[in-house]
Order: sequence, then C-alpha cells, then structure tokens
Amino acid sequence: MAGSPRRRRSWAELLAGRVKRQKHDPEREQKLQNSAVQLLRRHQNTSDLLLEIEDPPCEKSCFSGLIDCDSDKAYTDGSHSFIGSAFRDQASKLGVPVGILSARTVACSIKLVCEEPSHPVLLSTEQRKKLFSLLEIAQYLLQHSMFSRLSFCQEVWKAQNALLLETAWRLHVQSVVSLQELLASHPDRRALAAWLFRNLCLLCQQIDASCPSLDVTRAMLSDFVELLVLWGFQENLDLRRVAESGTMTQVAAEVLRSMLSFALDALAAGLQEESSDHRVVSCWLGEFRALPRGGVSADVLKRFLSHTLTQVLTHSPVLKASDAIQRQREWSFARTHPLLTMLYRRLLLMLSPEESVSRLQEVLETHEVNWQRVLSCVSTLVVCFPEAAQLVQDWVARLMAHAFESYHLDSMVTAFLIVRQAALEGPSAFPSYADWFKASFGSARGYHSCSKKALVFLFKFLSSLVPWEAPRYMQVHVLHPPLVPGKFRTLLADYVALARTRLADLKVSLENMGLYGNSSSAGDVTEPCSQAAQDVEKALVVFEHTGRVPVPVMEASIFRRPYYLSHFLPALLTPRVLPAAPDSRVAFIEALKRADKIPQSLYAAYRQACCTAEKPPEGATSGTRAEPTCAEEPTGPLRAALGELRALMADPTQCDAISAQMALVSEGLCAALGHGEDGSPRGAGKVRLSVLAPGLQQPEQLVVDLLLAEFCQSLMVASSSAPPERQGPWAALFVRMLCGPALLPAVLARLCQLLHQGPRLSAPHVLGLAALAVHLGEPGSALPEVDPGPPAPAGGLPVPRFLDSLVTCHTRESSLFCLRFCTAAISYALSKFSPQPRGSWCSCLSPGLVKKFQFLVFRLFSEARAPLPQEDAAGFPWGPACPSPSDWKMAALALWRQGRFQELLAEGFRLTFRDWLQLELDVQPGADALSDTERQDFHQWAIYEHYLPAPSASGGCDGDLQVACTVLVNMLMDSYRSSRSWNHSESSSWVPGGCSGSGDLLSRLQEMILDLELEQGAASRGHFVFSVFYSRLQPLAGGAGVATSLQRQQELLACRWLLLRLPPSVLVGSLQAQRPAAALCEEFFHLVNSELRNFSQGGALTHDITIHFFRGLLNACARSHDPLLTANLTLTECQTKCPILLTSALAWWSSLEPVLHSRWRKCFQSPLPLELQRLQEAQQFASNFLAPGSTAPAPSPTWVSAAALHFAVKEVTTESIRQLKKLDCEREELLLPLFFFSLMDLLSSHLAQNDTADPLKAVSTCAEVLACLQRRRVNWLVLFQLTETDAGLGHLLRLAPDQHTRLLPFAFYSLLSHFKDDTVTGEEAFLRVAVDMYLKLVHLFIDGETRAVSTPASRRLQLHDQSSPQPGNPVQLITEARLFLLQLIPQCLKNSSSNMAELLAGREDWDPEVSSALLSRQQAVPDPDLHQEPRLF
Repeated sequence: MAGSPRRRRSWAELLAGRVKRQKHDPEREQKLQNSAVQLLRRHQNTSDLLLEIEDPPCEKSCFSGLIDCDSDKAYTDGSHSFIGSAFRDQASKLGVPVGILSARTVACSIKLVCEEPSHPVLLSTEQRKKLFSLLEIAQYLLQHSMFSRLSFCQEVWKAQNALLLETAWRLHVQSVVSLQELLASHPDRRALAAWLFRNLCLLCQQIDASCPSLDVTRAMLSDFVELLVLWGFQENLDLRRVAESGTMTQVAAEVLRSMLSFALDALAAGLQEESSDHRVVSCWLGEFRALPRGGVSADVLKRFLSHTLTQVLTHSPVLKASDAIQRQREWSFARTHPLLTMLYRRLLLMLSPEESVSRLQEVLETHEVNWQRVLSCVSTLVVCFPEAAQLVQDWVARLMAHAFESYHLDSMVTAFLIVRQAALEGPSAFPSYADWFKASFGSARGYHSCSKKALVFLFKFLSSLVPWEAPRYMQVHVLHPPLVPGKFRTLLADYVALARTRLADLKVSLENMGLYGNSSSAGDVTEPCSQAAQDVEKALVVFEHTGRVPVPVMEASIFRRPYYLSHFLPALLTPRVLPAAPDSRVAFIEALKRADKIPQSLYAAYRQACCTAEKPPEGATSGTRAEPTCAEEPTGPLRAALGELRALMADPTQCDAISAQMALVSEGLCAALGHGEDGSPRGAGKVRLSVLAPGLQQPEQLVVDLLLAEFCQSLMVASSSAPPERQGPWAALFVRMLCGPALLPAVLARLCQLLHQGPRLSAPHVLGLAALAVHLGEPGSALPEVDPGPPAPAGGLPVPRFLDSLVTCHTRESSLFCLRFCTAAISYALSKFSPQPRGSWCSCLSPGLVKKFQFLVFRLFSEARAPLPQEDAAGFPWGPACPSPSDWKMAALALWRQGRFQELLAEGFRLTFRDWLQLELDVQPGADALSDTERQDFHQWAIYEHYLPAPSASGGCDGDLQVACTVLVNMLMDSYRSSRSWNHSESSSWVPGGCSGSGDLLSRLQEMILDLELEQGAASRGHFVFSVFYSRLQPLAGGAGVATSLQRQQELLACRWLLLRLPPSVLVGSLQAQRPAAALCEEFFHLVNSELRNFSQGGALTHDITIHFFRGLLNACARSHDPLLTANLTLTECQTKCPILLTSALAWWSSLEPVLHSRWRKCFQSPLPLELQRLQEAQQFASNFLAPGSTAPAPSPTWVSAAALHFAVKEVTTESIRQLKKLDCEREELLLPLFFFSLMDLLSSHLAQNDTADPLKAVSTCAEVLACLQRRRVNWLVLFQLTETDAGLGHLLRLAPDQHTRLLPFAFYSLLSHFKDDTVTGEEAFLRVAVDMYLKLVHLFIDGETRAVSTPASRRLQLHDQSSPQPGNPVQLITEARLFLLQLIPQCLKNSSSNMAELLAGREDWDPEVSSALLSRQQAVPDPDLHQEPRLF
C-alpha cells in the first residue's frame, strides 16, 4: 500500500473524521464556524470552492458535486446553508445581488442538465434525478430570498433551444417558478407561441400506451391546457398584470388556435390510424373530455367552449352553400370522423343544447362558416341530444319566418340545409324532409301563403336549388308540391317542368320513384327494378299489419301509373308455386284484383305462370329468398354496431359515446331492413295487428329478434355496473329507434308473440322486456295507437295499454309470469325515474301493470293481506341476476313493502274493488293457482275484510254492502256481455254465457244479497238490482241505430241472465208492513212490461223467467201470514199491471203445474189459491174446446181463456184447427183476444229465424178466427187501432213485443185474401183502417223494419179471390196492398172517404197515386148540407 498513490479525500470526509475524533463542544463549534467563514471570505472563487467539495473534478458544472445522485449527504440542510453562504460572499465580492448570481448559476446548471436530451420534450431518468437535486437547492434559495425568479427566467430563455418542456413543467410543479411567470418573461410573443405549439405537438405524440412516463406526460398536458385556457379566457386582473399589454392572453389564444387548427386540418386531409398526426389530434381533442378542471371556473370554461365551437365552425370556410347542397349527405353523423364527433359531443354537452343552438345561430349570422363542420355539428346535435330536435325545429321556423318577412335568401338557404341535414339522421332523430316540406308549404297556413311575392320568392329559390340538389329532394317537391292558389299555378308548373327536366338529365324518372321513399338516402338513385322489389316488400308488411291495400299503392295506381304498371306490378306478380294456404302475398294480390288495380290480362298471365312453375326441391324453403344467407347478410353491420354498443355499456367511462353509437346502430338497422324510414309524410294512422296470430316476415323477425335480444343483453350489462338511474339515456334512445314507423309494427307483433309465451321466457328476457315496456310508456314517445284486430273491441289502444293487455292472469303459469313481469317493470321504473319528479315516474308506468301486481300479490301471498310495515330501503329489487321462483316472491314482497311503491298507489294506481273483480273474473278456475277452498277464502277476505270496509277514496265501499253488490252486479253483467274477451287466447276455456270466474263470484253475490235483505228487512221499497238494470239501459234508450239496438239487446240478455241467477226474492220483493198484503213486484212488473216483454214469443215470456217468478211467489207466500191472500192479490195485480206473466204461466203450464201443486201442498196443506185455480180452469177449457164434442163456456177472465186456447191451438195439428168453428157459440169477448194472439203468432212465424215456424198454420188459424168474426159481424178492425188506454182491450198491447205491434200492418195485409166483400165495402171504417195500415206498412219498409220478416214466396193475390195463397214477402205485399186500395177506393161507401185529408196529413207523398185517388173520391162526394133548405128564421 506504501507504493500506491495517495487518494485525496473529500471535504466531507475530512470533516467527518474530525467529528469522530473530537467530542462535541459548543464553544469550539462556534469558533470553528467563525474560522470557516473567514476562510471563505479570503477564498472568493466560488467555482473553485465548489470544485473543492466535489468527487473527481468536473469541468462541466459547478454544481455537479451537489447534484450527485450517489451522495445523500449533499442534500442536507448544512450543505444548503453552506451553499447559500457561498453565494452571499461571492455576490458581495462581485457587487451584484445574490439573487441574480444564484439565478444565473442555477439556470446555467439546468442548461447543462438538459444537454444531449434523449427525448424532444421529456427528461431521461438520470436527467430527472439530477434536476430534482438542483430544484431542491433552488427551493432553499427561494425560501431564504436568495433567488431572483425574473433573472432566472431571462437566463433560461437565453438557451431556449436547450430547454425541455418537462423542465419548464418541473419548475412549475416544484414551485421554483410558475409557468405563468416563466412564459410571460419570454421576450418574443410569436417565438414563444411557436415554441409552445411545437412542444405540445411533440408531447401529444408521446401519449401512448407504450410510453414509460405516461402519467407524467398526461399531467404535463393537463396542466398546460388548464394554464392556456385560464390565460386565454380569464378576466381576472391579477393575471393580466403578469402579461404586459395582454401578451400572455394573445399567446394562449394563439397556441389554442394553432392546436385546434392543426387538428381540424389534419382531419380534413384524412388521418392514418397509426400516424403521428393521428396521435396528436386524438390526444389534444381527448383533453376536452377532462374538462372542466378544478382550476377553471364555469364562466372561463363557457367562454373557452364557445370560442372553440366558433373556431371549429368557421375554420377554413372554403365551401360554398352550393357545395353544401351537393355534398351534405357525406357529412352525416355516421360518416363524420369519430374524433370530430367526439369533439362536437363534448362541446355541445358542456354548453347544453340550448346554448349550442343559440351559438350556431349567432355564428351563422355573423361569420363565414365551414358548411361541412356546421352541418356535421347539426347531425351530432340531433343524434346525441334528443331534446335538441325541437330546438332545431324552432330555429328553422324562425329562419323561415325571417326569410319570408324580409325575403332574405341566406336565411332560406340556412333553413333548408339544416332541415335536410337533420332529416338525414332518420325520423327517430328528426322528422323527415318530406314531412317538414309538406307541413311548411302544403297548406294555406304555409310560409308562402301571405302574398304573391312570397310565392315568387319560394319558387325562385327552389329553382335555384335544382342544379345542385339531389334527385330525392326534387321528387319530394314535385310529389308533395306547395299549395298554390289557382291563379298562380303557372309558377308551380314552371318549377315542376324545370325539376322534371333536371331529373331527366340525371336519368332519374319521377314515375320510377319508389312508393316508400328514404330521405336518408337522398343522394342515391336506385334502379327501378330494385326499388320496386323493396316497395313490394314494404307494401306486404303494411298489408299484413293493416289488412288493407296501402295508401301509397292506391295513389300510385292512379297518379303514377307508368311506375305502377311497368315496375311495381311485375315485381309483385313474380311467378311462383302458390302455397296450399294463401299467404299474405296471395291475399294482397287478390285485394288489388278486387279493387280493379290489376289488368285482367296481366293477372291471367300471372296465374298461368304460377300453374306451370316447378315446385322447389324437397327441403327448400318456400318464399322469394332462395338462400337463407340472403336475409342474414345485411345484418352484419347491425350486429357489429350492437356489439360495440354492448362493449360501451360495460365501460362506465364511455357514457358520452353511447348516443353516438346509437346513430351507427340506426344506420346498420337501415341496411339490415333494406330500406330506411319512410321519406313520405307519415300519417297518424293506427298500427293494426292480429293478437290471435301475429305474423312476421322472416327478415323482419330476424332483425327484431336481434334488436330485442341486444336490448336485454345490454340492459344486463349496464345493470351489472350501475343501477338504472345512473345508466344514462341509452335505453330511451334504443327504444326510440325501435319506434320508427317502419319497424314499430314488427316490434309490437314480436312482443305479442313473446308475451304470449311469457312463462317460457328466461329471467333476463323478462327483465329486458319489462324495461322496454316502461320506456314505451314514456310521455315523450308519442306512439300511434294499436288496433289489435278481432275479437278486440273496435278502436285503438295506446301502446302501454296494449302491452298491458298481453300480460294476463288467466292461469297459474300466466299469473306467475305476470307477477315476474310486473315486479320487474315497476322496480325498473321506480329505480330509473326516482330522481325525477313524481309525475314523471308515474306517467311512464301503465296503471294496468301496477294493478295486476297488487292483484297477484294479494292473491298468491297470504302474508301480504295483513298490514305490513313499509320499508324505506334505498334500493329496489332490480338487478341482472336470474332469480328463482322463491327469489321472485321475495322480490315482489320487497317491492310491496317499499314506501315509494305505496306513494305510487296514492297517485291513482291503487287496485279498486272494480279492478279486482275484473281481474278475478278473468281467472280460469280449472287452471287457477288456488284450489277451490283457497279461492273461496280469498274471495271472502277480499270482499268482506278488504274492500267492503275500505273507504271509497281507496277503491273500497265505505262499509256499504249495497254499494259492493252494485259494483259486483255491474261487473258480472259486463263480463257476460263480452262473449269472449279480446285478450284471451283461443285456447281459453271461457265460454259464452259468462266469464271464467263468474261462478264463484255469483255465489258470493247471492250471499251478499241475502245478507243485504236481512240487513234492510221490510224497510226497503225496491231492490237495488233493478236500479242497476235501468242505469245501464237508460243511456241506450231512444237510439235509432242498429249498433245501439244491438247493444241494448245485449244489455237485456245480461239482465235476464243475472236475474235468473239471483234469489227469487229479488223478483218478488219484501212484504208490506200491513197484513194481509201482496208482495212488492212493481219493479219486476215494470222491467217485464218495458224490456223483457220484447223477448217474448207468442205472448209468453221464456220458461226460465216464468218459473223463477212463481218460485219467488211461493217463497213470498211462505213468509206471509196469509199465503192464500198473498198469492191471490199478487196474481190479481198481474192481471192489471203485468198480464204477460199470466199468459206465460199458461204457455208453460204443463211443466209449471206439477211444481206449483207439489210445493203448495207440501208447504201449506191446502188447495191452490183461487187465481191459480182460474189459470187451471182456463187451461182445461182450452183442452176441452179442441176435443170433439160440446164445450162449456169460457171461464172469466175471457182474455185468459183466449190465451189458453191460443197456446193449445199451437200444440195441435192443422186438421184440429177446424175445431175453431165452435167459436160461433162463444162470447165476443173471447174472439177478439184470440184473434189478437193469432195475429201475434202469425208475425212470430215470419220473424222466427228457425225452421220450426209454420207461417201457413199461423195464417190458417188467423183465417178461421177472422172468418168467425166476420160471420158474427164483430168489429175486429179495432185491434189494428188499439192504444194502451183503450178500456177492455188496451192491456193486450202489453202481451206482445213492441216489434210485433209495429208490424200489425204486415199482418193486416197478410190476411188480404180472407177479407169478405161485405166487410170490405160495407164497413165505413174499413177504408180508413186499410189506408192507415198501408201507409204504416210503407213507412216500415222505408225504415227497414220489414227486413226482419222472412217469408216464403207467394202467388199474386187477386182482389176478391177466395183461394188461400201463401203470405208474400214485404215488397210483394206492399204491391198487392197498393193495388187492393186502388181497386177498393172507387167501390167503397161514399161516407168512408170523408176526412181523408186528416188521415193523410204529412203522409201524402208516401204514395202520391193512392193519396190522389182518396182526395179525388172525397171531393166527388157532395156535401149533404147543400140539399137542405136554409133556415131563414
């Protein structure tokens, strides 16, 4: 070791050795410090001193030793204080401020650190460590006021080319000198701006996944952007003091402008995906996503965004308006570069749609603009912000109003460009151009209708567009021209001629334009053959959903015959092998054939070609598409776009990109369907479906299934990362896309199919379809109504109501599915819209779904019937999991206990008693989830424990049993009227005559009525059931239409059906308080006389009503203290108030008598009451009368005996009718009622719709009785002029239906051949009655009432012919009656023609010839007073 050179030890090592050898002595330490200071003052060369303390000498940097990364002790406070002292001594020696000296020295050191950089803007790892050490020293100097920032900045900029951007940023981060101070100290503003622009571009190039310092790079860029935004748009005066004369404001604005211009120019030139320019543009525009930042206030940010949007719209305005008209289709949202649409979205989102539209309007009014960017911005606005569509429409309306007020051409151009651009995005985003053009100019309220000058202005403008615009727009203008007054039609004709010429030059035929235009393909010119094939497919779809020939097809057959005959029909009538069961194509062709829209020769050739067509090979699919891949191939872009959408759903940070992706999905949808949404104006027509057999074409079903499946999957993906309320508007945008006019019918048809097979759907499908139903019910959807088709009631249903009707509770399986669906829908709606006002989430829910949920929870879960505590949990049972049946039960009960759900019930969604009954009536007992016992217990709880005591405000009955019975009666009658509910499937076990669950509820009603009778006792003066009947019949009274008449008949059938199922005590009410007394039957008598009588046949009610009444009478007698008196008084009242009950008893006496005898004897052990005995005697008289031999006189009352005889005659053969000759010996009081009953039977035989009626027998019976009347000269004509007030015979009118009494004229002339000569010519009243009957018969024929008469053909009746011809049909009968009168009038007695003017009053024109003959006859009769001598005194 002695021979080796001796190593120099460092200053630190020497000091360390002395410290070890000496003990610590404060006094000695102070002396040592003073000695060191004296030494330094004598050694003033600071650089040499710094060289003394380094390791090996380094000539490059005087601070190299202090910034040595390997020496930790170099960073101690002692070292820093030592360096500070050295700087003070050196500055004192040189006579310069210590801050300036230290600043220059540090700047020199930084320059040395940045030499030989490995990167244009970033430091290497070694350089970064050295810089950290240097900045620590600078921080110490700053803390002790030994550092001048201004001098430092000036020294740094002297070596600008060596300054790295990261170094400047590190100075800012380490608080040595802020970027504001550093940049503001630059002597040359333009050089500084260029240096920043260049370095920012280089920095953006480094932001890549492979960059090792990615976090540092992003932080640098973020800080520079924040600084530039603050400098460029801050109004704070403190910052402006730093930048003299606004220098830094100009620099910041220049740098931001340069960066955005570079990006816009690069996008315009086209960017390669992997190029450096692409990385710069992507990185810089991506910084807009990070806005706003914490250091940027809202006002500053808004000024910056507005300025940026203005710069984007006005940058490089090289395109003219004519260029925009030609090329705007290329600037749609889907064709705009994604980086530019991302910039638009961010700007528009932070500015809000309202401010964005306002800014667009301001820029267009004050700047020269780049039309490509303006129009692509409009597309982004309407696609990504649904609420902006209305704002754009309002803006366009203002532009149009201004254009026509001041004839401002620029406003007109702007409006047309904006409308066309927005319409390119499809009707889901904006109305079609055709819709807008027709709404703006197609009516008398159009912008152009104010004056001729406005018309000239419009057509001059449209003409100026012709050389530039796409053919589609000219076709719209011609096919939907502006409404022009007749005197200015030449203006329109000139424009149409110009447009047609231009279309011809472009080789586009107006006649070849498709029936279903697509405004989104405004620049495409489709070949007529291809267009016709698309039109045929679309027309078939419309025909399937409506059952009618589409309006565009009918219009084309009239107004566009060249296209219709040359292209559409050949495409439709493509020969093929016709299917065994006619399909929609066959039905469509036949519908056109029936409408004479297919030439006979063309149709014959088509049928012949189809007959000779070869059958496809076995296994091949019939149809127009030979290869299955043809239908699948167009779905490729749609599948890709949907896949990207689902990927975005999985990334919560990509929420702002979802709206843009929906536009790409919409474009893929148009490609998959082969056509876009209709460009022609869309009407407000209904969507027509067939709920029993909804059908879809294979391509449509493929697309719809793809969309619905993707919606369900996307919903599951989105719900896995965020609850519905934080998922953004993607679901609403997706549903809006499904609701386009071309797709909505197919979507609803497929939903109909899926919900019909609901029990087989998986949990994700149930959740997805439930959410879809919720969004379809949003208030802003404005969907057309749905016509479900037969057997549904006529009229349309809103889409939510239609979907609600598809989810039923008929069987166990359907009830469980309905519970799952309703639970999912309600939970989703409450979760999705809970942050919004209550009205919002109430309006998006279908009340039917909420009520069905309540119904099923009550019905299936007994624990829900007891009052449960509400749970105000934060969440709802909604999630992407696939719950089991037990989980669904838990979810339903959890939702039931939610406080928000209970609030929802208070908003009108509560299940009322009427709602519960309706749903319960729809349940099929044979397939019910409850057993018979469970169902009975449930009914008892629901009626007596839940709804009966509940207040009416909550859907209950306020404890009033009669109110509950009234509601139940109404619901049972409603269910009876619906012979088959339209939302029941064909496999439903429901049968006409009552609904599925009516049996159990009828039992409950019977129990309730008995309880009510016990509760009310004798205090009630009438039964509530009849009040219900009258309240339902009253609105239908007086209706003259056939529909009203049929509805009234249905109501009466329902009344009769229910009456027969109620206790007989309803018919025969409670006994009066006085004793003895008759039962109260007034209400039943009134119902019979006013309504049930019209359902009688031959003077008798039906058997069941008759038996039911007498059963009630027996029950009333059993409760009476004097049964005989009660029965006699009741039946006596029947004679005067309701005689048809007695005739009905006679009609059914053979089955009624045994019941009456057996029950009376068993209950009372006495003979029948007197009035019943009289009925028995009348029946016995009738039997004896028709037997050979003599007959006892008819018992009283004679009309009862006549009724018994009439019913007996109906039961015997035609030969036995001869026994009626015995009537010559009977009293006249018997003959007239018997003739009346015979007339009614004659009319019944003609009105009967079955083959059992025998009109010939009825005529023979009438003829026999009439002959007897004529022989005995009884005035039988009085029967044809009866009124109810006539004494003696007026009650007969209450024994026949009103229709029969109105048809008495028909019966009168049916017996024409049986009138005797002496009666015809001898009776003074005969001519008057005959004329009256004839005029009434004509009136009946005019009103159509004779159409109900069905008669066999008859021979022509000759006057005074004694043969017995068959009765004629109405027309023949009127003809014969007219001839009879014309022959009779001259032969009748002279007195018979008097007062004919009064008889003909108001009816002279019904038959002028007969009226003239009558009046002439009356004038020919001399006045008998003329032959009397005058009285002079």
